[in-house]
Amino acid sequence: MTIDPLNLPVPDGVRPRRALLSVFDKTGLIPFAEGLQGYGIELVSSGGTARHLRSAGLEVVDVAEVTKAPAMLGGRVKTLHPAIHAGILARQNAKDDQKDLDLHGIKPFELVVVNLYPFTEAIKRPDINDAIAAENIDIGGPAMVRAAAKNFAYVAVVTSPDEYGDILFSLGNADGHLSLALRRQLARMAFTRTAAYDQAISAYFGNDQESPLPAHASIHLSSKSTLRYGENPHQNAAFYGSLEDRITKLHGKALSYNNLIDLDAALALIQEFTDEDPTIAILKHTNPCGVATAGTLLEAWQHAFATDTQSPFGGIVVMNKPCSIDVAKAVGRIFTELVIAPSFDDDALALLQEKKNRRIITFKPVPSEGYQMREVLGGLLCQTIDSPANKDSFTPVTNRKPTQRELLDLRFAWRVAKHVKSNAIVYAKDQRTLGIGAGQMSRIDSSEIALAKGAKSGLSFDGCVVASDAFYPFPDGLLAAADGGAVAAVQPGGSVRDKEVIAAADSRGMAMVFTGRRHFRH
Repeated sequence: MTIDPLNLPVPDGVRPRRALLSVFDKTGLIPFAEGLQGYGIELVSSGGTARHLRSAGLEVVDVAEVTKAPAMLGGRVKTLHPAIHAGILARQNAKDDQKDLDLHGIKPFELVVVNLYPFTEAIKRPDINDAIAAENIDIGGPAMVRAAAKNFAYVAVVTSPDEYGDILFSLGNADGHLSLALRRQLARMAFTRTAAYDQAISAYFGNDQESPLPAHASIHLSSKSTLRYGENPHQNAAFYGSLEDRITKLHGKALSYNNLIDLDAALALIQEFTDEDPTIAILKHTNPCGVATAGTLLEAWQHAFATDTQSPFGGIVVMNKPCSIDVAKAVGRIFTELVIAPSFDDDALALLQEKKNRRIITFKPVPSEGYQMREVLGGLLCQTIDSPANKDSFTPVTNRKPTQRELLDLRFAWRVAKHVKSNAIVYAKDQRTLGIGAGQMSRIDSSEIALAKGAKSGLSFDGCVVASDAFYPFPDGLLAAADGGAVAAVQPGGSVRDKEVIAAADSRGMAMVFTGRRHFRH
């Protein structure tokens, strides 16, 4: 295989004789360096990395001995020198490159081990400012990484402690050599990491205080797992990013593409009720089919399940309180893909683990802030995250104001409606859903479906409330809700026919509040 631009043959195996080590994260560095020296590889390092290696009794050549120049500017300039970069970039099969090395007394590096200043961690500091951010931007590190990755035909670049094992394994199984396939793979990972690093810096400085959205949108995430398939078996899929920041899987098969989408929807919904009384939501295909808040988690489960006793089979159950044994027994009577809670009592976990296909997940609540992206038409749509529905203001607009009980139910139904596909209609009473209509082309269709589902479950709608994620464009939708038993309604308002809709509510003695904010979910 010839990949060199000078049309030179590239060696499949390269034997490292000299390694440059400069790392911020020193995890596993000592045993790795000891392994390298065991293969007769000379170690070159500087600063804290050199001191760390010497503290373990390892022989290290200081970068200053190689460059014949001291560290400058408080350590900002150490490795930015021809003696370092020529040693990394030299093409070992190119005669002219070798002449330059010989002329200037430079020895090549075949292995470069570098990881970068933790910029993304630094900018999370509560006292972060531009000066602190700038000091945590690595310059020499990315320069060495990119140089080594560019010259992967002759150099192996290591940018994470996770790769140390691959290097030592390859050296031990290939007579002290590193294969071209491994060098190319390491170069790909190196470029991925420097791209993500630069993107994080760009995002920090690109955030305009006048706009919560980034000036430039891009995503650099590593593939963490290849999924069995996508939405359907004929589609390939993988997950990119870090699930560990949000969830922990305690039991069950690997999470699928559809599982992850459902899980995201479930966590978004339950976070509306983080500080509320015990709440359980049951979801299917990202839509809630039953939600309830009650005095106990078991009672919440019973009410949520009663909304729709058919759809929960194979669905998702999420709760805002630790899962106890009585709740586990109730949930365990039906097949569920995911059971999600902040934590599980030991006996509850043991019971739920009896079904090997059931995935059991714990989660960490996170603030609803930042922005989200979606790919369309070969580009990206970017928007700020929809704010929590429980923070929306309620303004009465009808002659009759809602009672305290109705107001509690309106706030409950409004939070649920935010997480139902538009057009969304939610009927509720006593902090439990009675019927949910999702994703229909007509708001009246959604209302009729919600009423039909509740009736099928034998639930009474008398004295209930209704929530609509967007305004009623005509009075007919509100009147249909009143005919179904609703005595109060919540909606954003904003229709040119608001006065007609308000008049229709007054004609039925309904209370209605406007939020001034809609919650479409496409």
